[in-house]
Amino acid sequence: MQDNSYIYLDHAATTSVHPEVVEAMNPFFSEYYGNPSGLYSMAQESRRSVDQSRKIISNFLGCRPSEIIFTSGGTESDNLAIKGSVNVNNSSGRHVLTTSIEHHAVLNSCLQLEEIGFDVEYLTPDSDGLIDPHEIYNRIRKETVLVSIMLVNNEIGTVQPISRITEMIKQKSTELGIKIPFHTDAVQAIEFEEINVNTLGVDLLSLSGHKFGGPKGVGVLYIRRGVPLNSLQSGGGQERERRSGTENVPGIVGLSKAISILDIRKEANKRYCRNLRDRLIDGISKRIPGTYLNGHPTIRVDNNVNFCFEGIEGEPLLVGLDFNGIFASSGSACSSGSLEASHVLTSIGRPVELAKSSLRLTLGYTNTSDEIDYVLDKLVELVSKLRSMPIL
Repeated sequence: MQDNSYIYLDHAATTSVHPEVVEAMNPFFSEYYGNPSGLYSMAQESRRSVDQSRKIISNFLGCRPSEIIFTSGGTESDNLAIKGSVNVNNSSGRHVLTTSIEHHAVLNSCLQLEEIGFDVEYLTPDSDGLIDPHEIYNRIRKETVLVSIMLVNNEIGTVQPISRITEMIKQKSTELGIKIPFHTDAVQAIEFEEINVNTLGVDLLSLSGHKFGGPKGVGVLYIRRGVPLNSLQSGGGQERERRSGTENVPGIVGLSKAISILDIRKEANKRYCRNLRDRLIDGISKRIPGTYLNGHPTIRVDNNVNFCFEGIEGEPLLVGLDFNGIFASSGSACSSGSLEASHVLTSIGRPVELAKSSLRLTLGYTNTSDEIDYVLDKLVELVSKLRSMPIL
């Protein structure tokens, strides 16, 4: 690898903004900067662009434009989906069903619900990170007001059988004579998985722009028509009074442009990243002993590689990779100077010490085979070096 260059393998965290997205956004910072709520021509240009963006996104998701709400990102979309739907439905019950491996935007929202008296049940996945749809059927009860299960896990990449889960929820709902909204966090899924809302059968779906070549600070919440939802913030009544606040016009335009680009390249990108992913998994498995692939070996998103390594911790491994120009992430979190094991990895049965050694490598269409070969060589060196160091 040449000097002043780097290899970016953290696409699950964020992506670079596509040049065409930047170009599409630019006029709305300086030329068409009017507030979409205004009546004058510049404001109406902003309004038309927001409306057109809504149509583009709704076409991609297979829904009506009126079912799209623009938010500040995946975290807000998750919060609004969970808190907004249970607040309007809590007269019929206070039971929420989710999993122990959700993103913290979901988990912490559920913790807040528990603090005000909701009964939140956290399903534990199998060792590959998969949730059994029949287990969901068995856990739903008359008091259940929401099910929230992510489509693709952000750490280990396992893809949940959302369509099958939808069938189980509908079957149990019919038997109980109730309607149970089903939310999925699809933030990590949009670039590689099917997210047509009718195919999935979900009632609420969260997206974030910066995960697939769009800008940060903008997201989407799909809400199926007829699903009640309370707003979480008061204001001017934008987004059909479901999410007040002046619209982020440049971000919304950028998000829709990123989706338009993705719509064209999605299948080719899936195949390309899958080949790189399999090459990386195969190389690590064969060249580094004492490794454990996290997540399902085949039912996983096309760009995710996540391993644990016996005898080391993830933090020095990340530092070593960074020193060699490789940007990656760990499932562990550093808090107050101590490394904490990933809740996802401990949920699938990894011992705490092994979980602290995790490394997540997530690919994008800009990565190359030569980069994968370089990463493999450096990983072999670093793991061997770290394992040979004395334990303090």
